[in-house]
Amino acid sequence: MDFSLTEEHKMVRESVSRFVEQEVKPYIREWDRHGADFKVFEKMAELGFLGISVPQKYGGAGLDYISLGIVCEELEYGDTFLRVVMSVHMGLTALSLFTWGTEEQKQKFLVPQAKGTRLGAFCLTEPNAGSDVVGMQATARREGDRYILNGEKIWISLAEIADQYLVVAWTDMEKKANRDHSGLSAFIVERKQAGVKPYALHGKLGVRAGNTGGVVFENVEVPLENRLGEEGEGFKIAMFSLDQGRYTVASGSAGLVKACLDESVKYAQERKTFGVPLSHHQLIKQKIANMESDYQISLLLYQKVGWLKNVGQRNTRETSLAKWFSTEAAQRSSREAVQLFGSYGFSDEYPVERFYRNSKGATIYEGTSEVHTLMQADYVLGNRQDKPLRCNLPTYPFEG
Repeated sequence: MDFSLTEEHKMVRESVSRFVEQEVKPYIREWDRHGADFKVFEKMAELGFLGISVPQKYGGAGLDYISLGIVCEELEYGDTFLRVVMSVHMGLTALSLFTWGTEEQKQKFLVPQAKGTRLGAFCLTEPNAGSDVVGMQATARREGDRYILNGEKIWISLAEIADQYLVVAWTDMEKKANRDHSGLSAFIVERKQAGVKPYALHGKLGVRAGNTGGVVFENVEVPLENRLGEEGEGFKIAMFSLDQGRYTVASGSAGLVKACLDESVKYAQERKTFGVPLSHHQLIKQKIANMESDYQISLLLYQKVGWLKNVGQRNTRETSLAKWFSTEAAQRSSREAVQLFGSYGFSDEYPVERFYRNSKGATIYEGTSEVHTLMQADYVLGNRQDKPLRCNLPTYPFEG
């Protein structure tokens, strides 16, 4: 086993770290209060982040999946909203288009996404259907060479600013009545199509710098050529998409743990109590040691998943574990960081209160911690086995 990063990986880390220091940290407190300047996405596109693991022939940087993890880790070190962009734009939509899309769909939708001239978002969750995917109500009724899409999606990152959505809806009403997920299909829908109505959600606990909202679809005409995969493959595509999205959440959460650790170390060495630096107190050392442990474990888990993706091995189990552990680790670390900072941790004068708020969401989206707990138990108990997919994530290095 070789745990060393390549020179390319190191260059990626340095590039993203420099971007965060120069383009994010000076502004993030204000963005967290009032919303980000979305021109930052243009800079991410210029640096190649938005197509990091898409082949160059489709407009991407053509780097491997470990590079994708490194980008997410370093971006979330700056703020969670930047990693969220990578999750929905790159993980959930671009990699799904790369894997399941026809050549025509790749040219029309993937190339501009990889170049960053268009942003992608993922529409699965509904007001009454989260973890219970087959409980969704959105429908896409076929009429000749088109589908008529109706329904509402909610908690959609980039809802108001994404140019195109990957949407999952029922195409077989009989299977819908029987909760048979083979009646679901996936589509690419453009935001500017008639009948597409995005809206914003306000008052969020965390990730306040980013855009989160819902999308209402009212009799939206979706051309047949915009269906992703075959009719009835929507659930498979959604689960495949979540594997990629969960990887970005896991690697990003490692970055949040590292941010908590670094801020805590700095503060503990500067702040004095009872005549000595905080870092001299044993219980403070325990908090810092726990953060270091959580960071190193999170790092190993996501890098293993990145390697599995590179060599083309199914990794649903390992991705679930990485996402579950890392998000819970981020929540633990941010809680302990606030405690270490004391009353200052309760103010946005320091970033740890933002880390604390941001950490909670990741234990809910992309599969709650409870869902991943059950998944891991079922794998161990032999109650769950992953079936082969018709399409598997392309291995690295990519052709062309």
